[in-house]
Amino acid sequence: MSRGWKLFIIAIAAAAVLSGAGLLTLSWWLPRLAGFWLPAATTVRLDGNPRWRSGALWLPGLRYRTGDCELAKASNVTLGRAAGRWTLGATLLEVNSACFSKLSTSSDQPAAPRSLAEWQSMLPKADVAIERVSLLPWQSWAGALRLNLDPQRQLIHWQGENLSLRAVLAGQQLDVQSLALSVAGMTDPITMNGLLTLPKIPDRLPDSGELAATLKTASVPQPLRASLNWQQNSGTLSLRAQDLKEPLLLLPWRVSAQQIAISQGKWRWPWAAQPVSGGVTLMLKDWRQGLPGMEVTGRLNVLTQGRGGKGNVVLSVGPGHLDWTQSQLPFRLTGESKLAQLLFFAGIPGKLQGPLLDPVLRLQPGALLRMRGRLLSTLEVDEARWPLSGVAVSSAGIEGRLQAILSAHDTQMGRFRLHLDGRATGFWPDKGRWRWRYWGDGLMAPLAAKWDVKGCGSWQDRQIELASLSTGFDKIRYGGVTMAAPRLTLVEPVRWLRDEKIPAFSASLRLNAQRTSLDSGGYLPPAELMLDLNGSDPARFLYKGKLTADPVGPVRIQGRWDGTRLRGQAWWPQQSLRVFQSLLNDDLKMSVRGGTLKAQVAFSAAADQGFAAGGHWVVSDGSVRTPDNQFTGIDFSLPFRLQAGQWYFGAKGPVSLRIKAIKNQFALKNIRADLQGWYPWSTARPLRLSNVGVEVLGGELSLLSLQLPQTEAATLRLKAISMSELVTAIQPKKIAMSGRVDGALPLWLQNSAWLVKEGWITNSGPLTLRLDKDFADALASGNIATGAAMDWLRYMEISRSRATLNIDNKGEMTMTAQVNGTSRFSDKNQHVSLHYTQQENIFQLWRSLRFGDNLQSWTEQHATLSAQGKTE
Repeated sequence: MSRGWKLFIIAIAAAAVLSGAGLLTLSWWLPRLAGFWLPAATTVRLDGNPRWRSGALWLPGLRYRTGDCELAKASNVTLGRAAGRWTLGATLLEVNSACFSKLSTSSDQPAAPRSLAEWQSMLPKADVAIERVSLLPWQSWAGALRLNLDPQRQLIHWQGENLSLRAVLAGQQLDVQSLALSVAGMTDPITMNGLLTLPKIPDRLPDSGELAATLKTASVPQPLRASLNWQQNSGTLSLRAQDLKEPLLLLPWRVSAQQIAISQGKWRWPWAAQPVSGGVTLMLKDWRQGLPGMEVTGRLNVLTQGRGGKGNVVLSVGPGHLDWTQSQLPFRLTGESKLAQLLFFAGIPGKLQGPLLDPVLRLQPGALLRMRGRLLSTLEVDEARWPLSGVAVSSAGIEGRLQAILSAHDTQMGRFRLHLDGRATGFWPDKGRWRWRYWGDGLMAPLAAKWDVKGCGSWQDRQIELASLSTGFDKIRYGGVTMAAPRLTLVEPVRWLRDEKIPAFSASLRLNAQRTSLDSGGYLPPAELMLDLNGSDPARFLYKGKLTADPVGPVRIQGRWDGTRLRGQAWWPQQSLRVFQSLLNDDLKMSVRGGTLKAQVAFSAAADQGFAAGGHWVVSDGSVRTPDNQFTGIDFSLPFRLQAGQWYFGAKGPVSLRIKAIKNQFALKNIRADLQGWYPWSTARPLRLSNVGVEVLGGELSLLSLQLPQTEAATLRLKAISMSELVTAIQPKKIAMSGRVDGALPLWLQNSAWLVKEGWITNSGPLTLRLDKDFADALASGNIATGAAMDWLRYMEISRSRATLNIDNKGEMTMTAQVNGTSRFSDKNQHVSLHYTQQENIFQLWRSLRFGDNLQSWTEQHATLSAQGKTE
């Protein structure tokens, strides 16, 4: 082999070795080579060695750093060439905007700016495809990027979930064919298109252009149309609604080398609770120096009109600076906002500080927000104050002291004053910590009671805790009841864990009340209600507890609350009736001797249905004694339902009352009565009293049925009433009778004229009447006619008697009686026929009758009889 061929082979081998070595060490030398053209203090690093795949160079990862901040990183980068065009691809490109401020802008000799045409002429013919481009911290705008480049025409296409763009740049003409943005609060994406003319030197705003956009939002009943147009150094931004002549927003702006100014801008919003409007002024000085060197000054005002006239709130900003690393922009919110029923007064100075992408809003000393006016239909806020001095707000949370003071009154309910004071540390809902304490007092007019409240709590990350609570009244007086010093306290703290996977809510409460006095003279001993709550949150929990007022109770309670409806059950275990003795006034001299009570109630309450309940009360073998009466064998069963303010008695059977005996001057035995129906009653929903009866005076009184509202008379029937027992009970001393009577009294409780209409009483067998001799002689000595009548009545056997009775609704009684019988006087029998008419006010008669001697006295005063007799 010749020497020339040997040298050629060696050169080929050396080239192959150098090429292989170059590829193997590409991750080492390429970043260093790129450093000659990159800004100072920036570096490029490759993640692994490159490879050749499918006719293109493949890099597993590429990272670009400025100082210690990673500005950008790319994954699965490919570079190739096909059909005379370069192709660049990647699966991910992530750019961190927080590193922009660390890029060095120093240069030994600033280069002359290039024209747009020069930049375009430098572009290669290339196609760029990146599956996902993300700019931190705006990851929500991430999307796929497609670029089609050549010196004459550049096409850009971006497609993401919230942003899509298609635009073409040809020379200086930028045609935005479609731009769509999904924004919170908008029912549809914002769509935009337009044509811009870019400057020859791309260091300033476009020379001219016009952009149009369509917006739809749920708070506005019609689509909105926005337009931005300008020519050279001035233009206008406007926002309009289709059916309104006046624009919603009109911002005239002008640009110069020194500043960008918006002057005499106007805005209005007619769809708020009350229409608001205002003006806008904004000035950006030295804007060419970028954010750090630009001075910001502005003013925005809000005009309102409502209670108290017109109001004006002004937000002033600047002069100050916005910067990527350290912004310093002072602001001040001042003025009055007068809404329909509320007035707000603000004096809030503050400063915007820190990085532009993560600023801190610091409120300065003197920051105060006040409010007064009508908060609810009857609640008048005298003053509400929120001192805000020293409060800081940032993405990390609220920092500082949080206070609130509220004074208000209600014309019917009373007045109150509440205080809240606490401190927040990096607090947002479910993040950070907020500790607080609260206190207050007031007067509740309907109950004639003073009340107070105090306690403390905290919100630590996802857990809210009410560590202490004490609230109560000095007394409560309502109707005929006075409750002394009721107070609600915590046995265990209220804890609410706001966790999506394992939420929890718990608390233990105690309600104590001292003696409860009744105007009737009785009282209830000190009472205590204990409640335990357990659930997932304050809108969903179970509760159980017990109510005691020793010796009354305990009444056990349990149920649940689902956010809209409160449900529960209460059980009163069987207990002696004697525990209720304290509820009776001592002046009544009524003594509970025995018997038991038990009850069970279910209830529910909701805004749409009100309060509903149903249950069953049972009294068994009750015994009560008074100086004149003794009740024994009392059995009472009360099944009921209550809904929408209407009672239904007898839900699973009629209300039943049974009393074995009532001992007094009239011995009453086996008393019974049933009740079923609605209260208040109506024609469609009547109330019926039935099966009423009592054994009295050797006979029986009964009432078959009484319906309310009354459509027919309710007949009270008398059967075999013993006149001997009646006379013995009333003890007239000078009069004696024997025999039995029957009767029927048609009762009217809802009649414009009558209480009893056409009632009757008749004897059911022989009757005997006997007057004491001295009594009869005294009556006969008055006059001859009366003496004759008394002679007939000294001893009389009545064979037939009948009386008719009518009582009007004023109590006037008319009784007509006919008596036939035989009188025995001076050993002679005489046939007697008496016709008797009596008119008396039955109410006055009942008041005058004290039985015994009182009846005798009344008889003496009314002994004039119309009589007609025949001697046999």
